Parts: sequence; structure tokens; C-alpha cells
Amino acid sequence: MTDTDVKSHEIQFPCADYPIKVIGDTVVGFRDSVIEILSKYAEVDLNSLAERQSSNGKYTTIQLHITATGQDQLRDINSALRATGVVHMVL
Repeated sequence: MTDTDVKSHEIQFPCADYPIKVIGDTVVGFRDSVIEILSKYAEVDLNSLAERQSSNGKYTTIQLHITATGQDQLRDINSALRATGVVHMVL
């Protein structure tokens, strides 16, 4: 298989139903912090909110859908979330 055989899915912006998954430490106010940061950069669909803790309770995963407007916006969101010090991964 060559690189031309594999085609990546290109995101068309604006994307009204773009999923963001944030994995971080389970701390008080984690969900509210994630929502607050996302709301600064994008329109957030709170109806899509899903929250789950790891089996040992150490980590929490928050998934939401946003309206993504471009790569710069997604980079800014990633940077802001990681700057909290409790976020380990943004997918």
C-alpha cells in the first residue's frame, strides 16, 4: 500500500458537529473548566456532553461537539486546555 492508496478525511470548515474529547485528572470543576474554555473559542453543543471516569477514578473524559471554524481555532483550543495543567490529552 502506498501513501496515495490511503486518503485522509479532510475536514470541511465550518464544521457544526465537530467532536472534542478531553482527558484529564479527576478534579473538582474539571467539566466546568472544559466547558468554559471551549465556550471562549467555539459554539458548544451542551446536549452532546458525555462524561466518563476511568475505572480507578483517576482520570475523567469529557466529550462535546463544537462548531469548528478552522485549524487555528482547534490549535487555540488545544493550547488553552493543555495550559490548565490537568488536561493530558485533547482528541
